[in-house]
Amino acid sequence: MNDTTKKGKQASVDGFAHEHIAVGLLMKKYQNVSLVDLPLSPYDIIIAFQNSDGEEDIIKCQVKTATKSVKFTGGTRGGIDRQYISGVKEYIQSTKTSDVVIGVTPVTEHSFDLYFVPTVLIEYLGQKSISINRIRGLKNNYEILEYCKDKAYVLEKCREYGII
Repeated sequence: MNDTTKKGKQASVDGFAHEHIAVGLLMKKYQNVSLVDLPLSPYDIIIAFQNSDGEEDIIKCQVKTATKSVKFTGGTRGGIDRQYISGVKEYIQSTKTSDVVIGVTPVTEHSFDLYFVPTVLIEYLGQKSISINRIRGLKNNYEILEYCKDKAYVLEKCREYGII
């Protein structure tokens, strides 16, 4: 097995592992969390929780491995399958596809940070990725996750954090 194949396999394994890590961390906090087992779905995780109004809210999350940046694109193959050509076209995550992109960043072998990037922010930025250095205010910020659909709140907080 050549080095490129090994790297591709590891990237694929990391992607699946990071989905499970994110769902596990979120489950500890919100309990009613599940991986989505739909191969054509633009999101990986569903969170059902009671919002501040006492009503059930559903958040659709897309998980991305984030070492230096969080990518907002979908519809392409990664890991060992990245040469596979399908009829699916690349797209940028938006409020039509999910509510938040979660960048999973390994800190150590057994420790991870979660960067919660609401799709309302992604639409505002109009770019395909963002450096994790620029979004430090979103790191492990569960309040941003819970209010990820509130455009005014998200943009106000992101101005406060110096993201926009």
